Amino acid sequence: MTETHPSGRDPSFRFDYHPATIRFGTGSVDDLAAELETRGLESALVVCGSTVGSTPTVIEPVKAGLGDRLAGVFDETTPNKRLSTALEARDRLHATDADAIVALGGGSSLDVATAASVLAASDLGSAAAGREFEETGTLPVPGGGEDEGKDDDGELVPIVTIPTTLAGAELSHVAGLTAHPNCCPVDEAVSGGISDPALTPAAAVYDPELVATTPDSILAGSAMNGFDKGIETLYAANATPITDATARHGLEKLEDGLRAFGDGDRGVETLETILEGIVLVQYGITRPGETTLSIVHAFGHALTRTDDVQQGAAHAVVVPHVLEYLFDEPAVDARSGMLANALGVDDAADHDAAVIDAVTEIRDGLGLPSKLRNVDGPQPEAFEAVAEAVLADAFMANAPPGLDPTVEEIEAILEAAW
Repeated sequence: MTETHPSGRDPSFRFDYHPATIRFGTGSVDDLAAELETRGLESALVVCGSTVGSTPTVIEPVKAGLGDRLAGVFDETTPNKRLSTALEARDRLHATDADAIVALGGGSSLDVATAASVLAASDLGSAAAGREFEETGTLPVPGGGEDEGKDDDGELVPIVTIPTTLAGAELSHVAGLTAHPNCCPVDEAVSGGISDPALTPAAAVYDPELVATTPDSILAGSAMNGFDKGIETLYAANATPITDATARHGLEKLEDGLRAFGDGDRGVETLETILEGIVLVQYGITRPGETTLSIVHAFGHALTRTDDVQQGAAHAVVVPHVLEYLFDEPAVDARSGMLANALGVDDAADHDAAVIDAVTEIRDGLGLPSKLRNVDGPQPEAFEAVAEAVLADAFMANAPPGLDPTVEEIEAILEAAW
């Protein structure tokens, strides 16, 4: 019989994680061809957005790093993560005869590349893919999940991710996807995604010089998203001693790096520190059948699915208020002491207040919005619907032990953030 800790946490755990190979450091994209050769891969299609594809300081080092193993560039991804874009990327992949994908950019490009790999391995045509996605909100993953062991489809195309933002999606096996009748083979708008351990990238390459080319405003918003991954991983119901260690050290790195970034330091050393933190806070957080993402990310999903607010802005606005709500609940183990230690404020008499202040200072230093009324988010009359979407989000299953939120309590958080 398993005993439960007084905090409400079960001390037993199973940690099943098969991460990507990580290449880290300035100039690491120079080794792209060597990484493909190590894996027996002949050539790669680069999948990115039009801005990245037309920015020489980003795309040229990647092309040079691939050398003769560059099959081509598909630079048509957008923040909408459209199924139609993934289908076009799949067609380009087949046309170039590439046996690998290099996903370059932010989370949108990484997600589209993942969907393209799935589509390339399946026998679904465009119309069939549209029907499948419209009916289920996802796409079947050949060789993964219920398909494991079947050989009626091809193999997934290996993906090498190269992030140029700081949100921390490049070690994930989850990809978001949308479809709309005006551009995709569906009759109704659909928002869904794909999730399977088989979709974990083969490798992730972190090069601070490429990240340095991204505009500060984009880096700041994505950094808040990545920062919140570390916060949530510490208090998630399924936290483990392993993720405690990586998330805590990752938050230490991010606290140093993001404060320096907020003070105007854009040097390579600062970006290296931030990237080290991003790697650590996301290491092991997405595992077969589970993730440590929790209530803040549920708010982010609900706000961005119902309105045009950007994900990083949504996180920036709500995270101090979510933390205050968690800390004020006496039955909830939100681990403020561990958070205080990670953020360098564990000598404060009031850990709860010190953590909220530290997170708020980092957010404000990044120049991110602090009020919901100042972003393209919902009006107060829509808060009840947003609250219901938060509670319905799958990430709420990972909320801290002891939390049993009501619609009214979630609405109160939105009102405080307003």
